[in-house]
Amino acid sequence: MDVRWVAASALAIACGGGSGSSEAGTTSQDTDTSPTTDGPDDAEATTPTSLDSSGTPTSTTTDDPTGESDAASTTGESGAPQVILPRASIEADELGVLVNDADPQSMAVAAAYVAARAIPEANVVHLNLPVGPVLGEVDFAAAKAQVDAELGDDVQALAITWTHPYRVDCMSVTSAFALGFDTQYCATPCNETAEIDYYDSSSVAPWTDHGIRPAMMLAGDVVEEIEALVDRGVAADGTRPFADGWLVRTTDPDRSVRYLEFMNTVAAFDHEGGLALTYVDNADGSGLDYIENTQGVLFYFTGLVSVPQIATNTYLPGAMADHLTSYGGEVPTSGQMSVVAWLKAGATGSYGTVVEPCNFPAKFPNTTVATSHYFRGQTLVEAYWKSVRMPGEGLFVGEPLARPWAGAVVDFTGSTLTITTTLLEPGVVYDVQAGASADGPWEPVFTGSVPYPVDISIAIEDATAPFYRLVPAG
Repeated sequence: MDVRWVAASALAIACGGGSGSSEAGTTSQDTDTSPTTDGPDDAEATTPTSLDSSGTPTSTTTDDPTGESDAASTTGESGAPQVILPRASIEADELGVLVNDADPQSMAVAAAYVAARAIPEANVVHLNLPVGPVLGEVDFAAAKAQVDAELGDDVQALAITWTHPYRVDCMSVTSAFALGFDTQYCATPCNETAEIDYYDSSSVAPWTDHGIRPAMMLAGDVVEEIEALVDRGVAADGTRPFADGWLVRTTDPDRSVRYLEFMNTVAAFDHEGGLALTYVDNADGSGLDYIENTQGVLFYFTGLVSVPQIATNTYLPGAMADHLTSYGGEVPTSGQMSVVAWLKAGATGSYGTVVEPCNFPAKFPNTTVATSHYFRGQTLVEAYWKSVRMPGEGLFVGEPLARPWAGAVVDFTGSTLTITTTLLEPGVVYDVQAGASADGPWEPVFTGSVPYPVDISIAIEDATAPFYRLVPAG
């Protein structure tokens, strides 16, 4: 039995195969292209600043949860094997939904979201909170205790369905519900805060493995805008977009402290089977500090008090966009540009701080970490949370379960089974195993790894077993 791994281009995927794609190495390389972290080693020293069964070859993307793994249906010729993929993200039945019964908008948003994502009613927690920008510590403590008491240990993350309150004293409401209120997670003025061990974690069960439930707010001015946001999140699932991302260094040096990481991010995906990312350096002011009239935006990361022309662009379902500034996390409006402006423009997720953070890069998304985890099939809430080392002051907004790279494209033509996926974690050794049933026994048919985030095609020739699975080796 022969197995071939090739990097798959977007064209090859659309055609249902990998012909014409260049080969990609499947073992570690000397060059380290893993996500880099914030700190003095990867950023210039700066002073913190306020700031079909017919036999025709076909392909499809599916993602059906089965226990601890994802099952991908196989298309092509009759008698195709079933493929089982490794668990790559949290699922809808693992998401808790928090609703404020004192807020009609929250109640309407919660009802729409539970229906859209088929969230179990047992996962919905009804609270009664004052409706205002800031939630007091006493009221928060009671609400957090209620949430912890009502949700089971199977619930791994949270969706918050109100826009006010967005802050608990010096912490964002998303971080407070995720971590518990603790002043170690905020600092005034201009100090670093406590880090979280969920940063850049491989875990797909944050409550089980790290004791936190990452939270994301379904934020917006009116119910209709939030329903549109939810629709974009749902529409994103399994679309496998290989579109454009923009990382812009602006003429604002204090808000452009992530520019070295922007370059790292572009480099991390600059290969066959990667993403089309563009780094724009306008530090000298010779061009524009922003992009405009751009179609198919998937990622947009920058740093400005307010980003012009964002509504002139079109954003793909599942798009991430954020700008480094001090008060972007004030929602739905702010003296600076609120992160809700990104959602209004068509993005599906964003991030901003609710108090003065100063421009510590660790308090803002690491773009390499965020894009890498998202590309590997994790949800928006997981990818965004894993990208912020010090998230206490930051508000995460968007549709939590958006998952553009869910599952895999699986094709069976002749006797060749081809699995095309982005799910492989760089540096981790994986087995392709054949089995007589979904429960095994399993026999390894190939072992390999990838050196960087990549859309890879695994072609298994003479695939005669009824079941195959892709799992970490060992």
